[in-house]
Amino acid sequence: MSKPTNAKIPRREASPADMTRAALVRAALKLFGRQGFDGTSTREIAAEARANIGSIAYHFGGKEGLRNAAADYIVDTIQTIAGQAIGPSESETGEPETGDPEAARAQLFTALERMVAFIVARPEAGEIVQFVLRELSHPTAALDRIYDGVFEPTHRRLCLIWEQATGEPAESEATRLTVFTLIGQVVYFRIGREAVMRRMGWRAIGDAEATKIAAAVTDNLSAILARRDFGSASFNRPEGS
Repeated sequence: MSKPTNAKIPRREASPADMTRAALVRAALKLFGRQGFDGTSTREIAAEARANIGSIAYHFGGKEGLRNAAADYIVDTIQTIAGQAIGPSESETGEPETGDPEAARAQLFTALERMVAFIVARPEAGEIVQFVLRELSHPTAALDRIYDGVFEPTHRRLCLIWEQATGEPAESEATRLTVFTLIGQVVYFRIGREAVMRRMGWRAIGDAEATKIAAAVTDNLSAILARRDFGSASFNRPEGS
């Protein structure tokens, strides 16, 4: 008798070793971001993870290996979010880009909204941003992993979408700076969180506040795109009109 085709494959449960490894990575991400690499001891990490201190050497070879594992966790997390927000590139799908300006513009708005939803509203994003800021201030091999796995490909992908949306070359200096500006305004609401809450009179930044921030951020995008449309129309206006 053949097996039913709709039979579900049982999900593999995480082993105790997997759970210990994951707990150590989360603890390292939190403590390295808050206290710095040199200011954090392996004993503190093990205590935060509720793990044996020897498990750090066993799973990661030591503190440096754990820092790299934390960087890889960031890459995996952000790649998932970015994939949902901006979709795969042509090189990943093997399919040519559509070149539809309206669809590309819609992608840009969706990307900003989802960036706000994660970076601004999700609690775990704070630990990721703190870790990355430490690495940006004092670069190590962990930053190389994050740059190669997240920064460069995500920025490049957004630049390609910008080209489809506006016709401006993806790798022009102006496009690259514009995309950094779009991303930067979202990140500010995380790194400047305390200042924003005080000035806005908010007790916290949850879904409702994130929705208001997303509206402001996407309004800025609308203004940037409108300015380009106006400039293009002015340039192409017939003489004497």
